[in-house]
Amino acid sequence: MRISSHAELPMPLAHTRDATGRLGIEHPIVQGPFGGGLSSIELAACVSHMGGLGSYGAHMLSPDRIGDVVTALRGKTAAPFAINLWVSDHDPGGRNLSADEFERAFALFEPWFRELGVARPEMPESYHPSFALQVEALLDARPPVFSFVFGIPESRILDECRRLGIVTIGNATTIPEAEALDAAGVDLIVATGAEAGGHRPSFLQRAEDCLTGTFALVPMIVDRVRVPVIAAGGIADRRGVRAATALGAHAVQVGTAFLACEESGTHPAHRERLFGADAMQTTLTRSFTGRLARGIRNRWTDEMGHDPARLPPFPVQGWFVGQLRSAAIAAGREDLVSLWSGQIAPNLKHRRAADLMAELVCA
Repeated sequence: MRISSHAELPMPLAHTRDATGRLGIEHPIVQGPFGGGLSSIELAACVSHMGGLGSYGAHMLSPDRIGDVVTALRGKTAAPFAINLWVSDHDPGGRNLSADEFERAFALFEPWFRELGVARPEMPESYHPSFALQVEALLDARPPVFSFVFGIPESRILDECRRLGIVTIGNATTIPEAEALDAAGVDLIVATGAEAGGHRPSFLQRAEDCLTGTFALVPMIVDRVRVPVIAAGGIADRRGVRAATALGAHAVQVGTAFLACEESGTHPAHRERLFGADAMQTTLTRSFTGRLARGIRNRWTDEMGHDPARLPPFPVQGWFVGQLRSAAIAAGREDLVSLWSGQIAPNLKHRRAADLMAELVCA
């Protein structure tokens, strides 16, 4: 339910209204989008209904399912929400594999298939949905907000968003990326620091070269762009909100703290790890998808991630890992699955999204 007594809440800083007004929300709180089935209608709707911006990571959805998600969210909340896509749907060499290339890639994973008792997979027609087709479906569905990572959509798409009244949010990990997004005319920019969990959405340089911390990155980007900036990475409570807004952020994006809530699409074992001692050991790894991401260190990151040069490119790496995921979860093998987590996880305390939102909006 929505926070009822607005008179009891502190007034937001004046500059945060730039973001809330543009997004049509009450509080400068954005729920980070989670891909790979970790987003949920329930979580996004809860955050939006309580005055923030709920988000749904749709990059793994086929185009025909995107409209269904937008319809489902509209059925749960009348407030604005965001649908998130990955602009870059493959890395070099990752769009198609020859039969020989597929065999060489499978050889790397074959011991894991044997260990988990999973049958050898057949070579697929594609390893990831097409962004070009996904974004057309998104435009047809017309969600209130379109957020994106790993690049900038072509100008035709951004122009159509403006025509349809869809607010756009791009993600930057460096000053040049933020300046490029600003020049392209996006409505808001997320400044994503190295503390953040999940994927590093860098697109102008190697992600390994884009590891500036949130509280250095935010003021540098704020001072160089014309649009509102959303701070992301290492924010899980009211102190983080205050710190980010003090540095000029117009809103904050909270990922790991919402991922740990029971309404998210994470499996229970993942949530428990986020509240346990393991969360103090996060690592940056390409071992799950082929793109750099932060998660809790485990056997998979140690054994598959020690030599990233041997891994297939995105999305091939992620496709093979995906063939193992269900069996690993069913067997209770959290040592072999991605456990995305930001560095702030040891400070998590809320297990319900409504409780987390209540703290964040009182910042």
